[in-house]
Amino acid sequence: MKSVLLVGLGRFGRYVAQALNEQGDEVMAIDRDEERVNDALKFVTNAQIGDSTNERFIESLGVRNFDLCIVTIADDFQSSLETTSLLKECGAKFVLARVSDDTHAKFLLRNGADDVVFLEKQMAQWTAVTYSNDNIFDYMELSDEYAIYETPVPKSWIGKSVIDIDVRKKHNLNVLATKNKEILKPLSDPGHIFSASESLLILASKKDIQKYLKKVF
Repeated sequence: MKSVLLVGLGRFGRYVAQALNEQGDEVMAIDRDEERVNDALKFVTNAQIGDSTNERFIESLGVRNFDLCIVTIADDFQSSLETTSLLKECGAKFVLARVSDDTHAKFLLRNGADDVVFLEKQMAQWTAVTYSNDNIFDYMELSDEYAIYETPVPKSWIGKSVIDIDVRKKHNLNVLATKNKEILKPLSDPGHIFSASESLLILASKKDIQKYLKKVF
């Protein structure tokens, strides 16, 4: 469990607050808008109405006591930059900031942000990957080179095991788990027999996954 200071309760901030609450984290949320703050009270530990660019207000929050500070402001570059800088000046351990473009990211990283979330860019990448290929159901990028892909079981694999197919040697990828009706099972048994009713979670480089898809489907 972590203690989190969440700055901004717009749509994205609200979703983050709900997700953190579901994980059991303690969340202090702040926003200038009273209605947003009141709406968030049911799924945060505490919430305050205030201006995150005001130094006295930020100092009053005891920023040093939080494990993580998340700045979700992306539509107001100046406020986002000032808030991020103030948080670090007040002793924030780690500041994660949402950004709207590469320039925004560059300035924030230079002025206190420890990491950034480029939501639109990440969603654009996910959309392009998952909807441009009928055999990719889901996708999670791990680095510029590697990702985890959810794909169907190739027809040629049905009734065979990982050992029979020699997956790693033939395709240079790792099958991490199988998924059947939303039930995820780590693939710890190399003797597992693949069936048509399940899908695969595969760790592979972007180059190797394309070769694999062209070869088996």
